[in-house]
Amino acid sequence: MIHARNIQKEFDSFVALKGVDFDIDKNGIFGIIGHNGAGKTTLLKICAGLLTPTSGTLEIDGINVIADPNALKERLGYLPEESRLYDTMTISSYLSFFGEIYGMPRREIKLRSEELLSSLNLDDEGKKLGELSKGMRRKVAIARSLLHDPTILVYDEATSGLDPMSSRFITGYFRKLRDEGKMIIISAHNLFQVEEISDIVMILSEGEKVAFGTMDELREQFGSLTYYIHFRIREPESLGEHLLFSQDDGGFVSTAKDIDQLNRITSQIDAAGGNVERIESRYPTLEEMLMAV
Repeated sequence: MIHARNIQKEFDSFVALKGVDFDIDKNGIFGIIGHNGAGKTTLLKICAGLLTPTSGTLEIDGINVIADPNALKERLGYLPEESRLYDTMTISSYLSFFGEIYGMPRREIKLRSEELLSSLNLDDEGKKLGELSKGMRRKVAIARSLLHDPTILVYDEATSGLDPMSSRFITGYFRKLRDEGKMIIISAHNLFQVEEISDIVMILSEGEKVAFGTMDELREQFGSLTYYIHFRIREPESLGEHLLFSQDDGGFVSTAKDIDQLNRITSQIDAAGGNVERIESRYPTLEEMLMAV
């Protein structure tokens, strides 16, 4: 579905992307994360055919995006981080305007607009776009990107700045689009959101790909299961210098990497007169992975 080889992008002396390559062989949600300046937006614009790389090759859905970016337009829906809306237009007039740009028949524009308004819970009450909340405006921008029924969606920070309810609705909508067979390429600062919905994740650092795979594959790369032992003890100094722990919600917490270490720590706490209140186990989060690169 997507095949990228040695994607390099230079802006004068600044190298934004350094030989990035990856393969995605089926539809789904592909999340791209990284610190500010890592090259996320640059890569998204290249995937959308809006920016030409300095070198490398990119094929999406059988289309050579670099050689023929126009061939991608009919299949592509693009949403930049800041989507400019025409504040004096209503939702219907805005979608009709873009439907005509896409070359869609008027009847198809009307039917498709009604379908999208319904699925995105948008009410066209004649309000101007400038009167809508940020969450509603973002939904309108998403509707515009889907109007011509593209198969490939490139969304840059689709939920940035939205309230939790609007953000949750949009991520749920992305799942719906994935289930309909669309390929969705996203970037987001909300790493919990990316972790929750992405089938494949790529981590960029200073223009380089440092990790790529499913969440399970990334967990294997960045660390195994960690056990968190929450306990209370009157005299923590009695645990000695070899047990590492920190304060946590009025008590203390220590960590173990395997069952043997877990048993040793709990025994040590018990011998020192402490009380283990609970033990939690979890894999590293996407945020912890990003902080590790």
